[in-house]
Amino acid sequence: MDFAERILAPLATFKARFSAQRMNMAHDGVLQIAPRCPDMPRQVAAALKDGVSISCPDPTAEERLRDMHQAHGQKLARIEDWERLTKEIFEADAQRLKTPGGMPIAELLAFGARADVVGAAEHALIGGRPDRDAPMMAGIEAMESILAENPDNPALACVVALTHIDLGWAWRGTGWDIEVPSTNREAFAAHFDRATNIMAEFDAAALESPLLASTQCALLAGRSSTPRQVARQFETWIDLDPKNPRSYRAFGVQLLPRWNGSLQQLELQARRAAGRTHDVWGAGAYTWVMFDAISHDPDACAQVDLEFFLDGLHDILHNSSDQHTVNLLLAYCANTMGATQTGDDETDYVRMQIAAAADWIVRDYLSELHPLLWAHAARGFDNALRIRCPERFAASGHADALHFLTEVFRRELTAGKQIIFTKDGPEARAA
Repeated sequence: MDFAERILAPLATFKARFSAQRMNMAHDGVLQIAPRCPDMPRQVAAALKDGVSISCPDPTAEERLRDMHQAHGQKLARIEDWERLTKEIFEADAQRLKTPGGMPIAELLAFGARADVVGAAEHALIGGRPDRDAPMMAGIEAMESILAENPDNPALACVVALTHIDLGWAWRGTGWDIEVPSTNREAFAAHFDRATNIMAEFDAAALESPLLASTQCALLAGRSSTPRQVARQFETWIDLDPKNPRSYRAFGVQLLPRWNGSLQQLELQARRAAGRTHDVWGAGAYTWVMFDAISHDPDACAQVDLEFFLDGLHDILHNSSDQHTVNLLLAYCANTMGATQTGDDETDYVRMQIAAAADWIVRDYLSELHPLLWAHAARGFDNALRIRCPERFAASGHADALHFLTEVFRRELTAGKQIIFTKDGPEARAA
């Protein structure tokens, strides 16, 4: 089969299932996904959808749990109980405590501790520049004074350094350098320089602290580093918490040409990560490192080792088949990669092959829906996304997942069967 046929065959096969989605603006300000099959009569679509039965545990439970830990950190910072706050951060970090969705609780507490300071700065910078009388430095100066009184407290150092990092991003935004005014770039650099100085006093490996390691990795975006320097920092984080996919995913993004890497280094370091963590993930670390990188960068997607990536999907689910991970990978394949075409033949071929993996993930591993993951996947896992109404956001993900499942089991459903998802996976039963 020549190259053109290789491209056109999978595109034709999956065009109906993974067609580009229409987007409408919901009242909460988040783009709402329209149904996948606009040509399907509504009554037929409803009948097919009703033929799929799958449990959906509290769809916003993970979000509420994260909010609870953030609110707790925020409360302790507001009453200035820094001793208790940093003690709880330290203990959560040392024990690698996470939410059911895998979010480190130490990071959530630290986020809450700086939320007021960062929120005030973000509000002042809504228009790009703050008003002259905006108290931009009051909050961070107060935190700096507390750090000066407790210079050997690593948890407090992380909170203050992360506050500087967030303030830097509030000034800069996420656009390309050429789009950012010089004043804003200077503020970004100043905050990152200060955060770097704070973190220079601590050794994450010696203290066995994933929070310190992740904070030091977050600093890489603010300075020019060689790929090897990036790798050393992320390898420390990965070694300290090898079962945390977030470290691998952030590693891959940082290795993109836009930041501190190249496509060659991305491939090399993804393979090295797979080799170093083979006992944990099999080939899965390669997939985790590539996960966000190839969805963000079409060139990286076109050059990924597709066979290795798909092997990694299998190994991740073999080693960690909890339903959060299953939904994350499934939504990524179906929504993030499968629902958008770039117009580049090589890139779209890879995206469609990854999208095709959604079929076997559903049939072999899925037993319940986690709608928020589907909603986030439809928006490319955008960390800057502001969700005003988690319930509505989850509802959009739930609807999107059901549309996808309807397509997967269309043959069975149109034959009058019902698809019932059990703890052992989907079963087709007579209606």
